[in-house]
Amino acid sequence: MTTIQTTTAGSLPRTAQLIEANAAREFEDDGFTLKSTPEYEELVTAAVADVVARQRDVGITQPGDGEFGKAMSNPIDYGAWWGYSFQRVSGLELTDNSFFTFERVESTPGNVKITSFLDRRDREAFADAYADPESGVGTGKNATAFPTNTGDIAYTGHEKVAADVRHLTEALEPGEKGFITAIAPGSAARITTSHFPTEEEHIWAWAAALREEYKAITDAGLIVQLDDPSLAENWDQIQPEPSVADYNAFTQIRIDAINEAIRGLPKEQVRLHLCWGSWHGPHSTDIELKHILKTVLGANVGQISFEAANARHEHEWTVWEENKDIIPDDLVLVPGVVGHSTNIVEHPELVAQRIERFAKIVGPERVTAATDCGLGGRVHEQVAWAKLASLGEGARIASTRV
Repeated sequence: MTTIQTTTAGSLPRTAQLIEANAAREFEDDGFTLKSTPEYEELVTAAVADVVARQRDVGITQPGDGEFGKAMSNPIDYGAWWGYSFQRVSGLELTDNSFFTFERVESTPGNVKITSFLDRRDREAFADAYADPESGVGTGKNATAFPTNTGDIAYTGHEKVAADVRHLTEALEPGEKGFITAIAPGSAARITTSHFPTEEEHIWAWAAALREEYKAITDAGLIVQLDDPSLAENWDQIQPEPSVADYNAFTQIRIDAINEAIRGLPKEQVRLHLCWGSWHGPHSTDIELKHILKTVLGANVGQISFEAANARHEHEWTVWEENKDIIPDDLVLVPGVVGHSTNIVEHPELVAQRIERFAKIVGPERVTAATDCGLGGRVHEQVAWAKLASLGEGARIASTRV
């Protein structure tokens, strides 16, 4: 019998104590870099040890640190996976121009550009729902403000990533394989820049800096998960809708940057996370997987994590089946089989069926069952852990049938 491996997409619900401690932290003079204390580090160490043990107890075989080293100071926060990076590079400062506030940008054929987050096509289609605080489609509150790139980017987060590695490795049991998430260059470069003359130069600067974080994680024997929702969700942030060909050319730059940033790192220790954005919105304008799969498969990674439980994308398991001839023979598929966008707890039998779909395509030894996206900051703690228990049980069921 082949045991189906299990993991998560990273973020898990922080404890109330950890959220309160983050909310109480002070900022450095720049207004967005959070100060830390020995007491805070002790709190994170204990919290990571606990969250790894809890993952193990519910059947997660490749646990992560829950992203507890990435600040979240509110129970609902969709940006912690990204905002942490502001703490780990130079060349950023707060200005009046941010990812959320810059003026609308129009694209033209052959010249694709991202507009403001608030100008997304889906937000326009459902403007009343997004404007209603009771509608349930909001995006929460971030722990830090979004800065602008105003100078050369260099990695300064060596102590912070070393702490992430230490917290997780100390919590793992012998032989247990753990992972740590890190933002991908293309997603990191979505903040505004007044320093780099071109978007491509901005992306490549992030690739050079973030490579140091990726290498620190893999050097420790851990899996690094590159979080890159920009590969898919940028589509909705382009006005007007571009051609698929133009979008793939635009996306290829981001794939090339990933490949340069991970050059020489152990392929089997690099996982790419693809998603369409984890906020609880309608997502009616998501690009279809079939249009970008070939481009995404150009990433020289050993694993790809993707949404396969989300109601907008679950049907796309057939895209993997139809394209199985172009899936690299050494690629491990990490499908999400429980979702972040609903409070309904998936039945273990449904989870097993979802797993089996992919096991039939690439073989059970090349499937690791996961969550669609991070659960932390998206669903209540009780719901999140019930989903993870269902994930573990579903994997056990599937293991007896594949």
